[in-house]
Amino acid sequence: MSAFDKYLHAVIVRATHEAHEDGSATIDAHHLLMSIAADQGSTAQQVLASAGLDRAAVREALDREFEHSLSMIGVSPAAYDLPGPSRAREQPRMGASARLALERSFALARKKDLRSTHLLLGILQARIGTVPRALALAGVDRAELADHARQTLDSRDR
Repeated sequence: MSAFDKYLHAVIVRATHEAHEDGSATIDAHHLLMSIAADQGSTAQQVLASAGLDRAAVREALDREFEHSLSMIGVSPAAYDLPGPSRAREQPRMGASARLALERSFALARKKDLRSTHLLLGILQARIGTVPRALALAGVDRAELADHARQTLDSRDR
């Protein structure tokens, strides 16, 4: 098993836990992003940290995106005593956004050349969805963050 395979396995295990805690039946790209942000020491985590995105900041951005999405349909979480998510009973499955992020990641390099930053880039390349909305609401320039990730790949991550 390569170093990237071990890294990817660890990211998916953490993302599965994140999805379970969210009460989600699927592991989505935002769960992968939270998992990467929590992985101390990986280059991808360092790229996120350089933009002020640790796991707590990513969670806050996702919560803000959720509240914003609800407000678009006239629902204010502050006006209601909404219950927290209930844990999923079954093991979450890989959702479409996570599968697409992984596919984009794998298309960026040969298998033997894959690095943590490729996974981050696969997530950041999404043009629509929860992750782009959450990062925009957090004031993060996704294109600039992706450029920084690419520069890191070119300089250190190879």
